[in-house]
Amino acid sequence: MLRFVVGAEDLLRTRFALSPMFELHHLICALASRHRQGVPEAWLARLRPRFAPLRADPVMDAVLALHGPRSGATFFSPPPRALGQTIDDDLAALWAAPPAAVRAEIDFYLRRRDITDAARAVLTGPDVVERLAGLLSRAWAELLADDWPRLRLLCERDVVHRVGELGRDGWAAALAGLHPKVRWRDGAVEVLGRGRREVGLDGAGLLLVPSVFVWPKLALYTDEPWPKAIVYPARGVGTLLEHGPPEAPASLAALLGRSRALLLVTLADPASTSQLAQALGMATGAVGDHLAVLHRARLVQRARSGRSVLYHRTPLGDALVG
Repeated sequence: MLRFVVGAEDLLRTRFALSPMFELHHLICALASRHRQGVPEAWLARLRPRFAPLRADPVMDAVLALHGPRSGATFFSPPPRALGQTIDDDLAALWAAPPAAVRAEIDFYLRRRDITDAARAVLTGPDVVERLAGLLSRAWAELLADDWPRLRLLCERDVVHRVGELGRDGWAAALAGLHPKVRWRDGAVEVLGRGRREVGLDGAGLLLVPSVFVWPKLALYTDEPWPKAIVYPARGVGTLLEHGPPEAPASLAALLGRSRALLLVTLADPASTSQLAQALGMATGAVGDHLAVLHRARLVQRARSGRSVLYHRTPLGDALVG
């Protein structure tokens, strides 16, 4: 097993972040492969017509050439820094990648992959970063931009849950349920089935990244430029991917109105007003008004978390939805 050895400083500096670029790369690989890699067939069928013109571009061959079976070039999948990470942040980091490091990674994969002449021309050209960034920007707009608000909400809710567990019962509880192969034992975060070695965090902490498309597996980062990191499936992602976004039952919508019913159904886990507005495509002011009505009716409760106010269904709200 792989053991991330955790010291006192590491506990203080372990943090959460999101990686839109990681999600995009994982989805691209699923669409380009015979194996759907945990992405439901319904999602792939919906996205394949959008992916077809992207796949025909020789730059996509270059993108896929930079992915190995269990790893990929790090310069175009930069380490995330915060929960507020955006695809624009990731693309800016790609543009800023040191040219020498870019060339070294590309040469590494060119020696090990059987790729088309067109892809090789892209990867050896002087404008390789510009062309890769351009295609990834197009791919984001075509494949993920529409779904990302609710996928981001799912990941943010996972973090809220784990931070709550951390506050109540410590890191062992926060890591419980992260993944069946991850556990806390004897001062280390252990990952089963990843060889037998120890990796010291050296006071820098561990980066924990909830993900949608890594499900049902996980990804580990132990080499620079990433910090030591675990990318793990966000809670509830299997249900979301298999069944789509929540829908309000017709009877509940008739009682409360469609918007309030949808908000109540969505609030099975905590979320802020802005998160709900972005995920559901509603105006922030309208969401706030609806939440105020639901709060007065004692169907939702609210609590402050840092600078945000999070809403969550009450037992009465649970009973009404049920």
